[in-house]
Amino acid sequence: MAQQARPKDIRIICGLGNPGPEYACTRHNAGFATVDALAERLGARYWKSEAGCMVARCSMRAPEGTREVLLAKPQDYMNTSGGPLSKLLRQEKASAQEVLVVHDEVDLAAGTVNVKFGGGLNAHNGLRSIANKLGTRDFARLRFGVGRPPGKMQVADYVLRTLKGSYLQDFELEAQDAASLAELAVERGVQAAIDR
Repeated sequence: MAQQARPKDIRIICGLGNPGPEYACTRHNAGFATVDALAERLGARYWKSEAGCMVARCSMRAPEGTREVLLAKPQDYMNTSGGPLSKLLRQEKASAQEVLVVHDEVDLAAGTVNVKFGGGLNAHNGLRSIANKLGTRDFARLRFGVGRPPGKMQVADYVLRTLKGSYLQDFELEAQDAASLAELAVERGVQAAIDR
C-alpha cells in the first residue's frame, strides 16, 4: 500500500458549493459560506476570477509570522469542482497537501466542525471530483456538519433546500466556527486542527 502523504502548510482554502443566488443559503454551500466568513474576517474585499474559481488573496497568521493564503470558490457545480481546483493548484504551483477543502458533511451533526486528512470520500460528489482530478485523496478536509435529512427525505433535497429563520442563523454561526478552525489549520498546522 502506498505511503500516505503528510499534510503541509496550507496555502489554499477551497470552499465547495454551487454558484448562483438560488444556492446561496443552502447546506450544500457550507464551503462557500465558510470562505465568505473568512474573507470578511480577514478584510479580503477583492475577488477575481482565476482558473475557474473566484479567488481572494489574504494574509493569515502562520508559524512563520504571516502567509499569503488563497481563498477559493470553484465556479463549476459541486460535482465537477475538481476541475477548477486542479487548474488553480497548477497555476499556484501548489500540491494537494497544501489545500484545505471545506465541505458539507451529512454524517456529522449540524453545529459540528472538524478537520481530517485523507481517507474516504463518503459519497460526496465534490470530494470525489477533487480526488479524481488531483489523483490523490491526500488533502485536508474541513467537515461542516449538516446532519442527516429527517424522515425519508432525499439527501439531495435536504442539502439543497433554502435555509430560513433559526436554521439559517445556526448555519451562519457554524460557518464562523468553521472559519475559526480553518484559521487554526493555517496558524498552527493541519495536525493541530485535527487534534482540536
